[in-house]
Amino acid sequence: MPVLPAAVKSSAASTAQPHQLSAADRRALAATLLAVALSTLDASIANTALPVIAADLHASPAASIWVINAFQLAVVASLLPFAALGDLLGPRRIFLGGLAFYAAASLLSALADNLWLLAASRALQGIGAGALMSVNIALVRLFYPPSQLGRGLGLNALVVGVAFSAGPSVASLVLAIGNWHWLFALNVPLGLYGLALAYPALPRTPTSGHVFDRVTALLTALTFASLIFGLSNGAQRADWPLVLGPLLLALAAGAMLLRRQAGHPAPMLPVDLLRLPMFALSALTAMGAFAAQGLAFVSLPFYFHSVLHRSAVDTGFLMTSWPVVVALAAPIAGRLSDRYPPGLLGGIGMAIMSAGLVALALLPADPAIWDITLRMSICGLGFGFYQSPNMRALMSSAPPERSGGASGMVAMVRLTGQTIGAALVALCFGLVDSGATTLALWLGAGSAGLAAMASSARLWVR
Repeated sequence: MPVLPAAVKSSAASTAQPHQLSAADRRALAATLLAVALSTLDASIANTALPVIAADLHASPAASIWVINAFQLAVVASLLPFAALGDLLGPRRIFLGGLAFYAAASLLSALADNLWLLAASRALQGIGAGALMSVNIALVRLFYPPSQLGRGLGLNALVVGVAFSAGPSVASLVLAIGNWHWLFALNVPLGLYGLALAYPALPRTPTSGHVFDRVTALLTALTFASLIFGLSNGAQRADWPLVLGPLLLALAAGAMLLRRQAGHPAPMLPVDLLRLPMFALSALTAMGAFAAQGLAFVSLPFYFHSVLHRSAVDTGFLMTSWPVVVALAAPIAGRLSDRYPPGLLGGIGMAIMSAGLVALALLPADPAIWDITLRMSICGLGFGFYQSPNMRALMSSAPPERSGGASGMVAMVRLTGQTIGAALVALCFGLVDSGATTLALWLGAGSAGLAAMASSARLWVR
């Protein structure tokens, strides 16, 4: 008989008291959050170290963004197939396999000696991360009743924020005593420790009984990988066949995918969930928010390093204030989301973030450290106030039996948004010789403003 966590058994019960997790559930939740921290920390480290990596590998800033894009492209391509496998085999198997694969790919990234080998290794890392991210929120949902889901998601957002906070500082410290290869090598012992913690603790859950459709999985991966590849090539102003070809392939594969999934009770690409107005608006809000974050987090290290001539160590510490404030604000927003509409909280958060990005775009030529930190903190406050309520809205608006698909879609819109943001940064570098980072920040402010409007629209949706 499958073993269910205590939170699932009592999920229908509503209580005003905080839900008490059993010792086994706490260990399982800790293992889940550790893997979230690992993949988040790595993404934050890679963003911060990108100028150093580009210089060491003799790559242009635009080309070096493939270190970020290759990872995100692989995650986007693999997320939904892994989410479907999670419903079929149970999230435990997908999580453990993904963590093992991620650690092995991290070792390959650490051994890479040129840009394209590093990008390929990062793509393999992305496949492992895709498995982890596809079932992460579904696992967190197991441990909390619906009335207190915001607490669990707030804790998840807190871990993500802390990992993002630690990333720039870890990158700075490692680069101060070693080369960038060690940034990826650190994932290997952390991944092995995560496996040792997760294997005996993660629960076994019932499977959906659906048959895994390999053709649908292939079409899903092909659709999203081709779309992101075409958009990235377009952003880097590649030859038109390298832009138009992948986009046409994505269009054809997407049409075949929708036709094949028509009438399926649990489609791999959960277009049925997008028919729910609250879910669709929450996904649109997330897309805009993470595109804005991607624009800022990819462009700002180049601004600090190349324009303000700060060292790699200084750049890491300057990037830290944003995620620190996210980590502080996220659990508070998670608790508030159990009482107040997510449309209101998310709209306020995205408006604050948009204002912070405008403030960063208007930085003077030689800003003081406190001035940079204050403007970064405003962005972090807005993002932290948005994140937990929006994630709660996405997960609670989906039926419980569709947790896998909803969890995959949460990660999908996040990674798609971040990838679009990174691609737009590459486009900015290709369009203007100077001021590319400022242009990217203005685009980020606009994206956050659109997310604020999408979030506010949920106030009129039941």
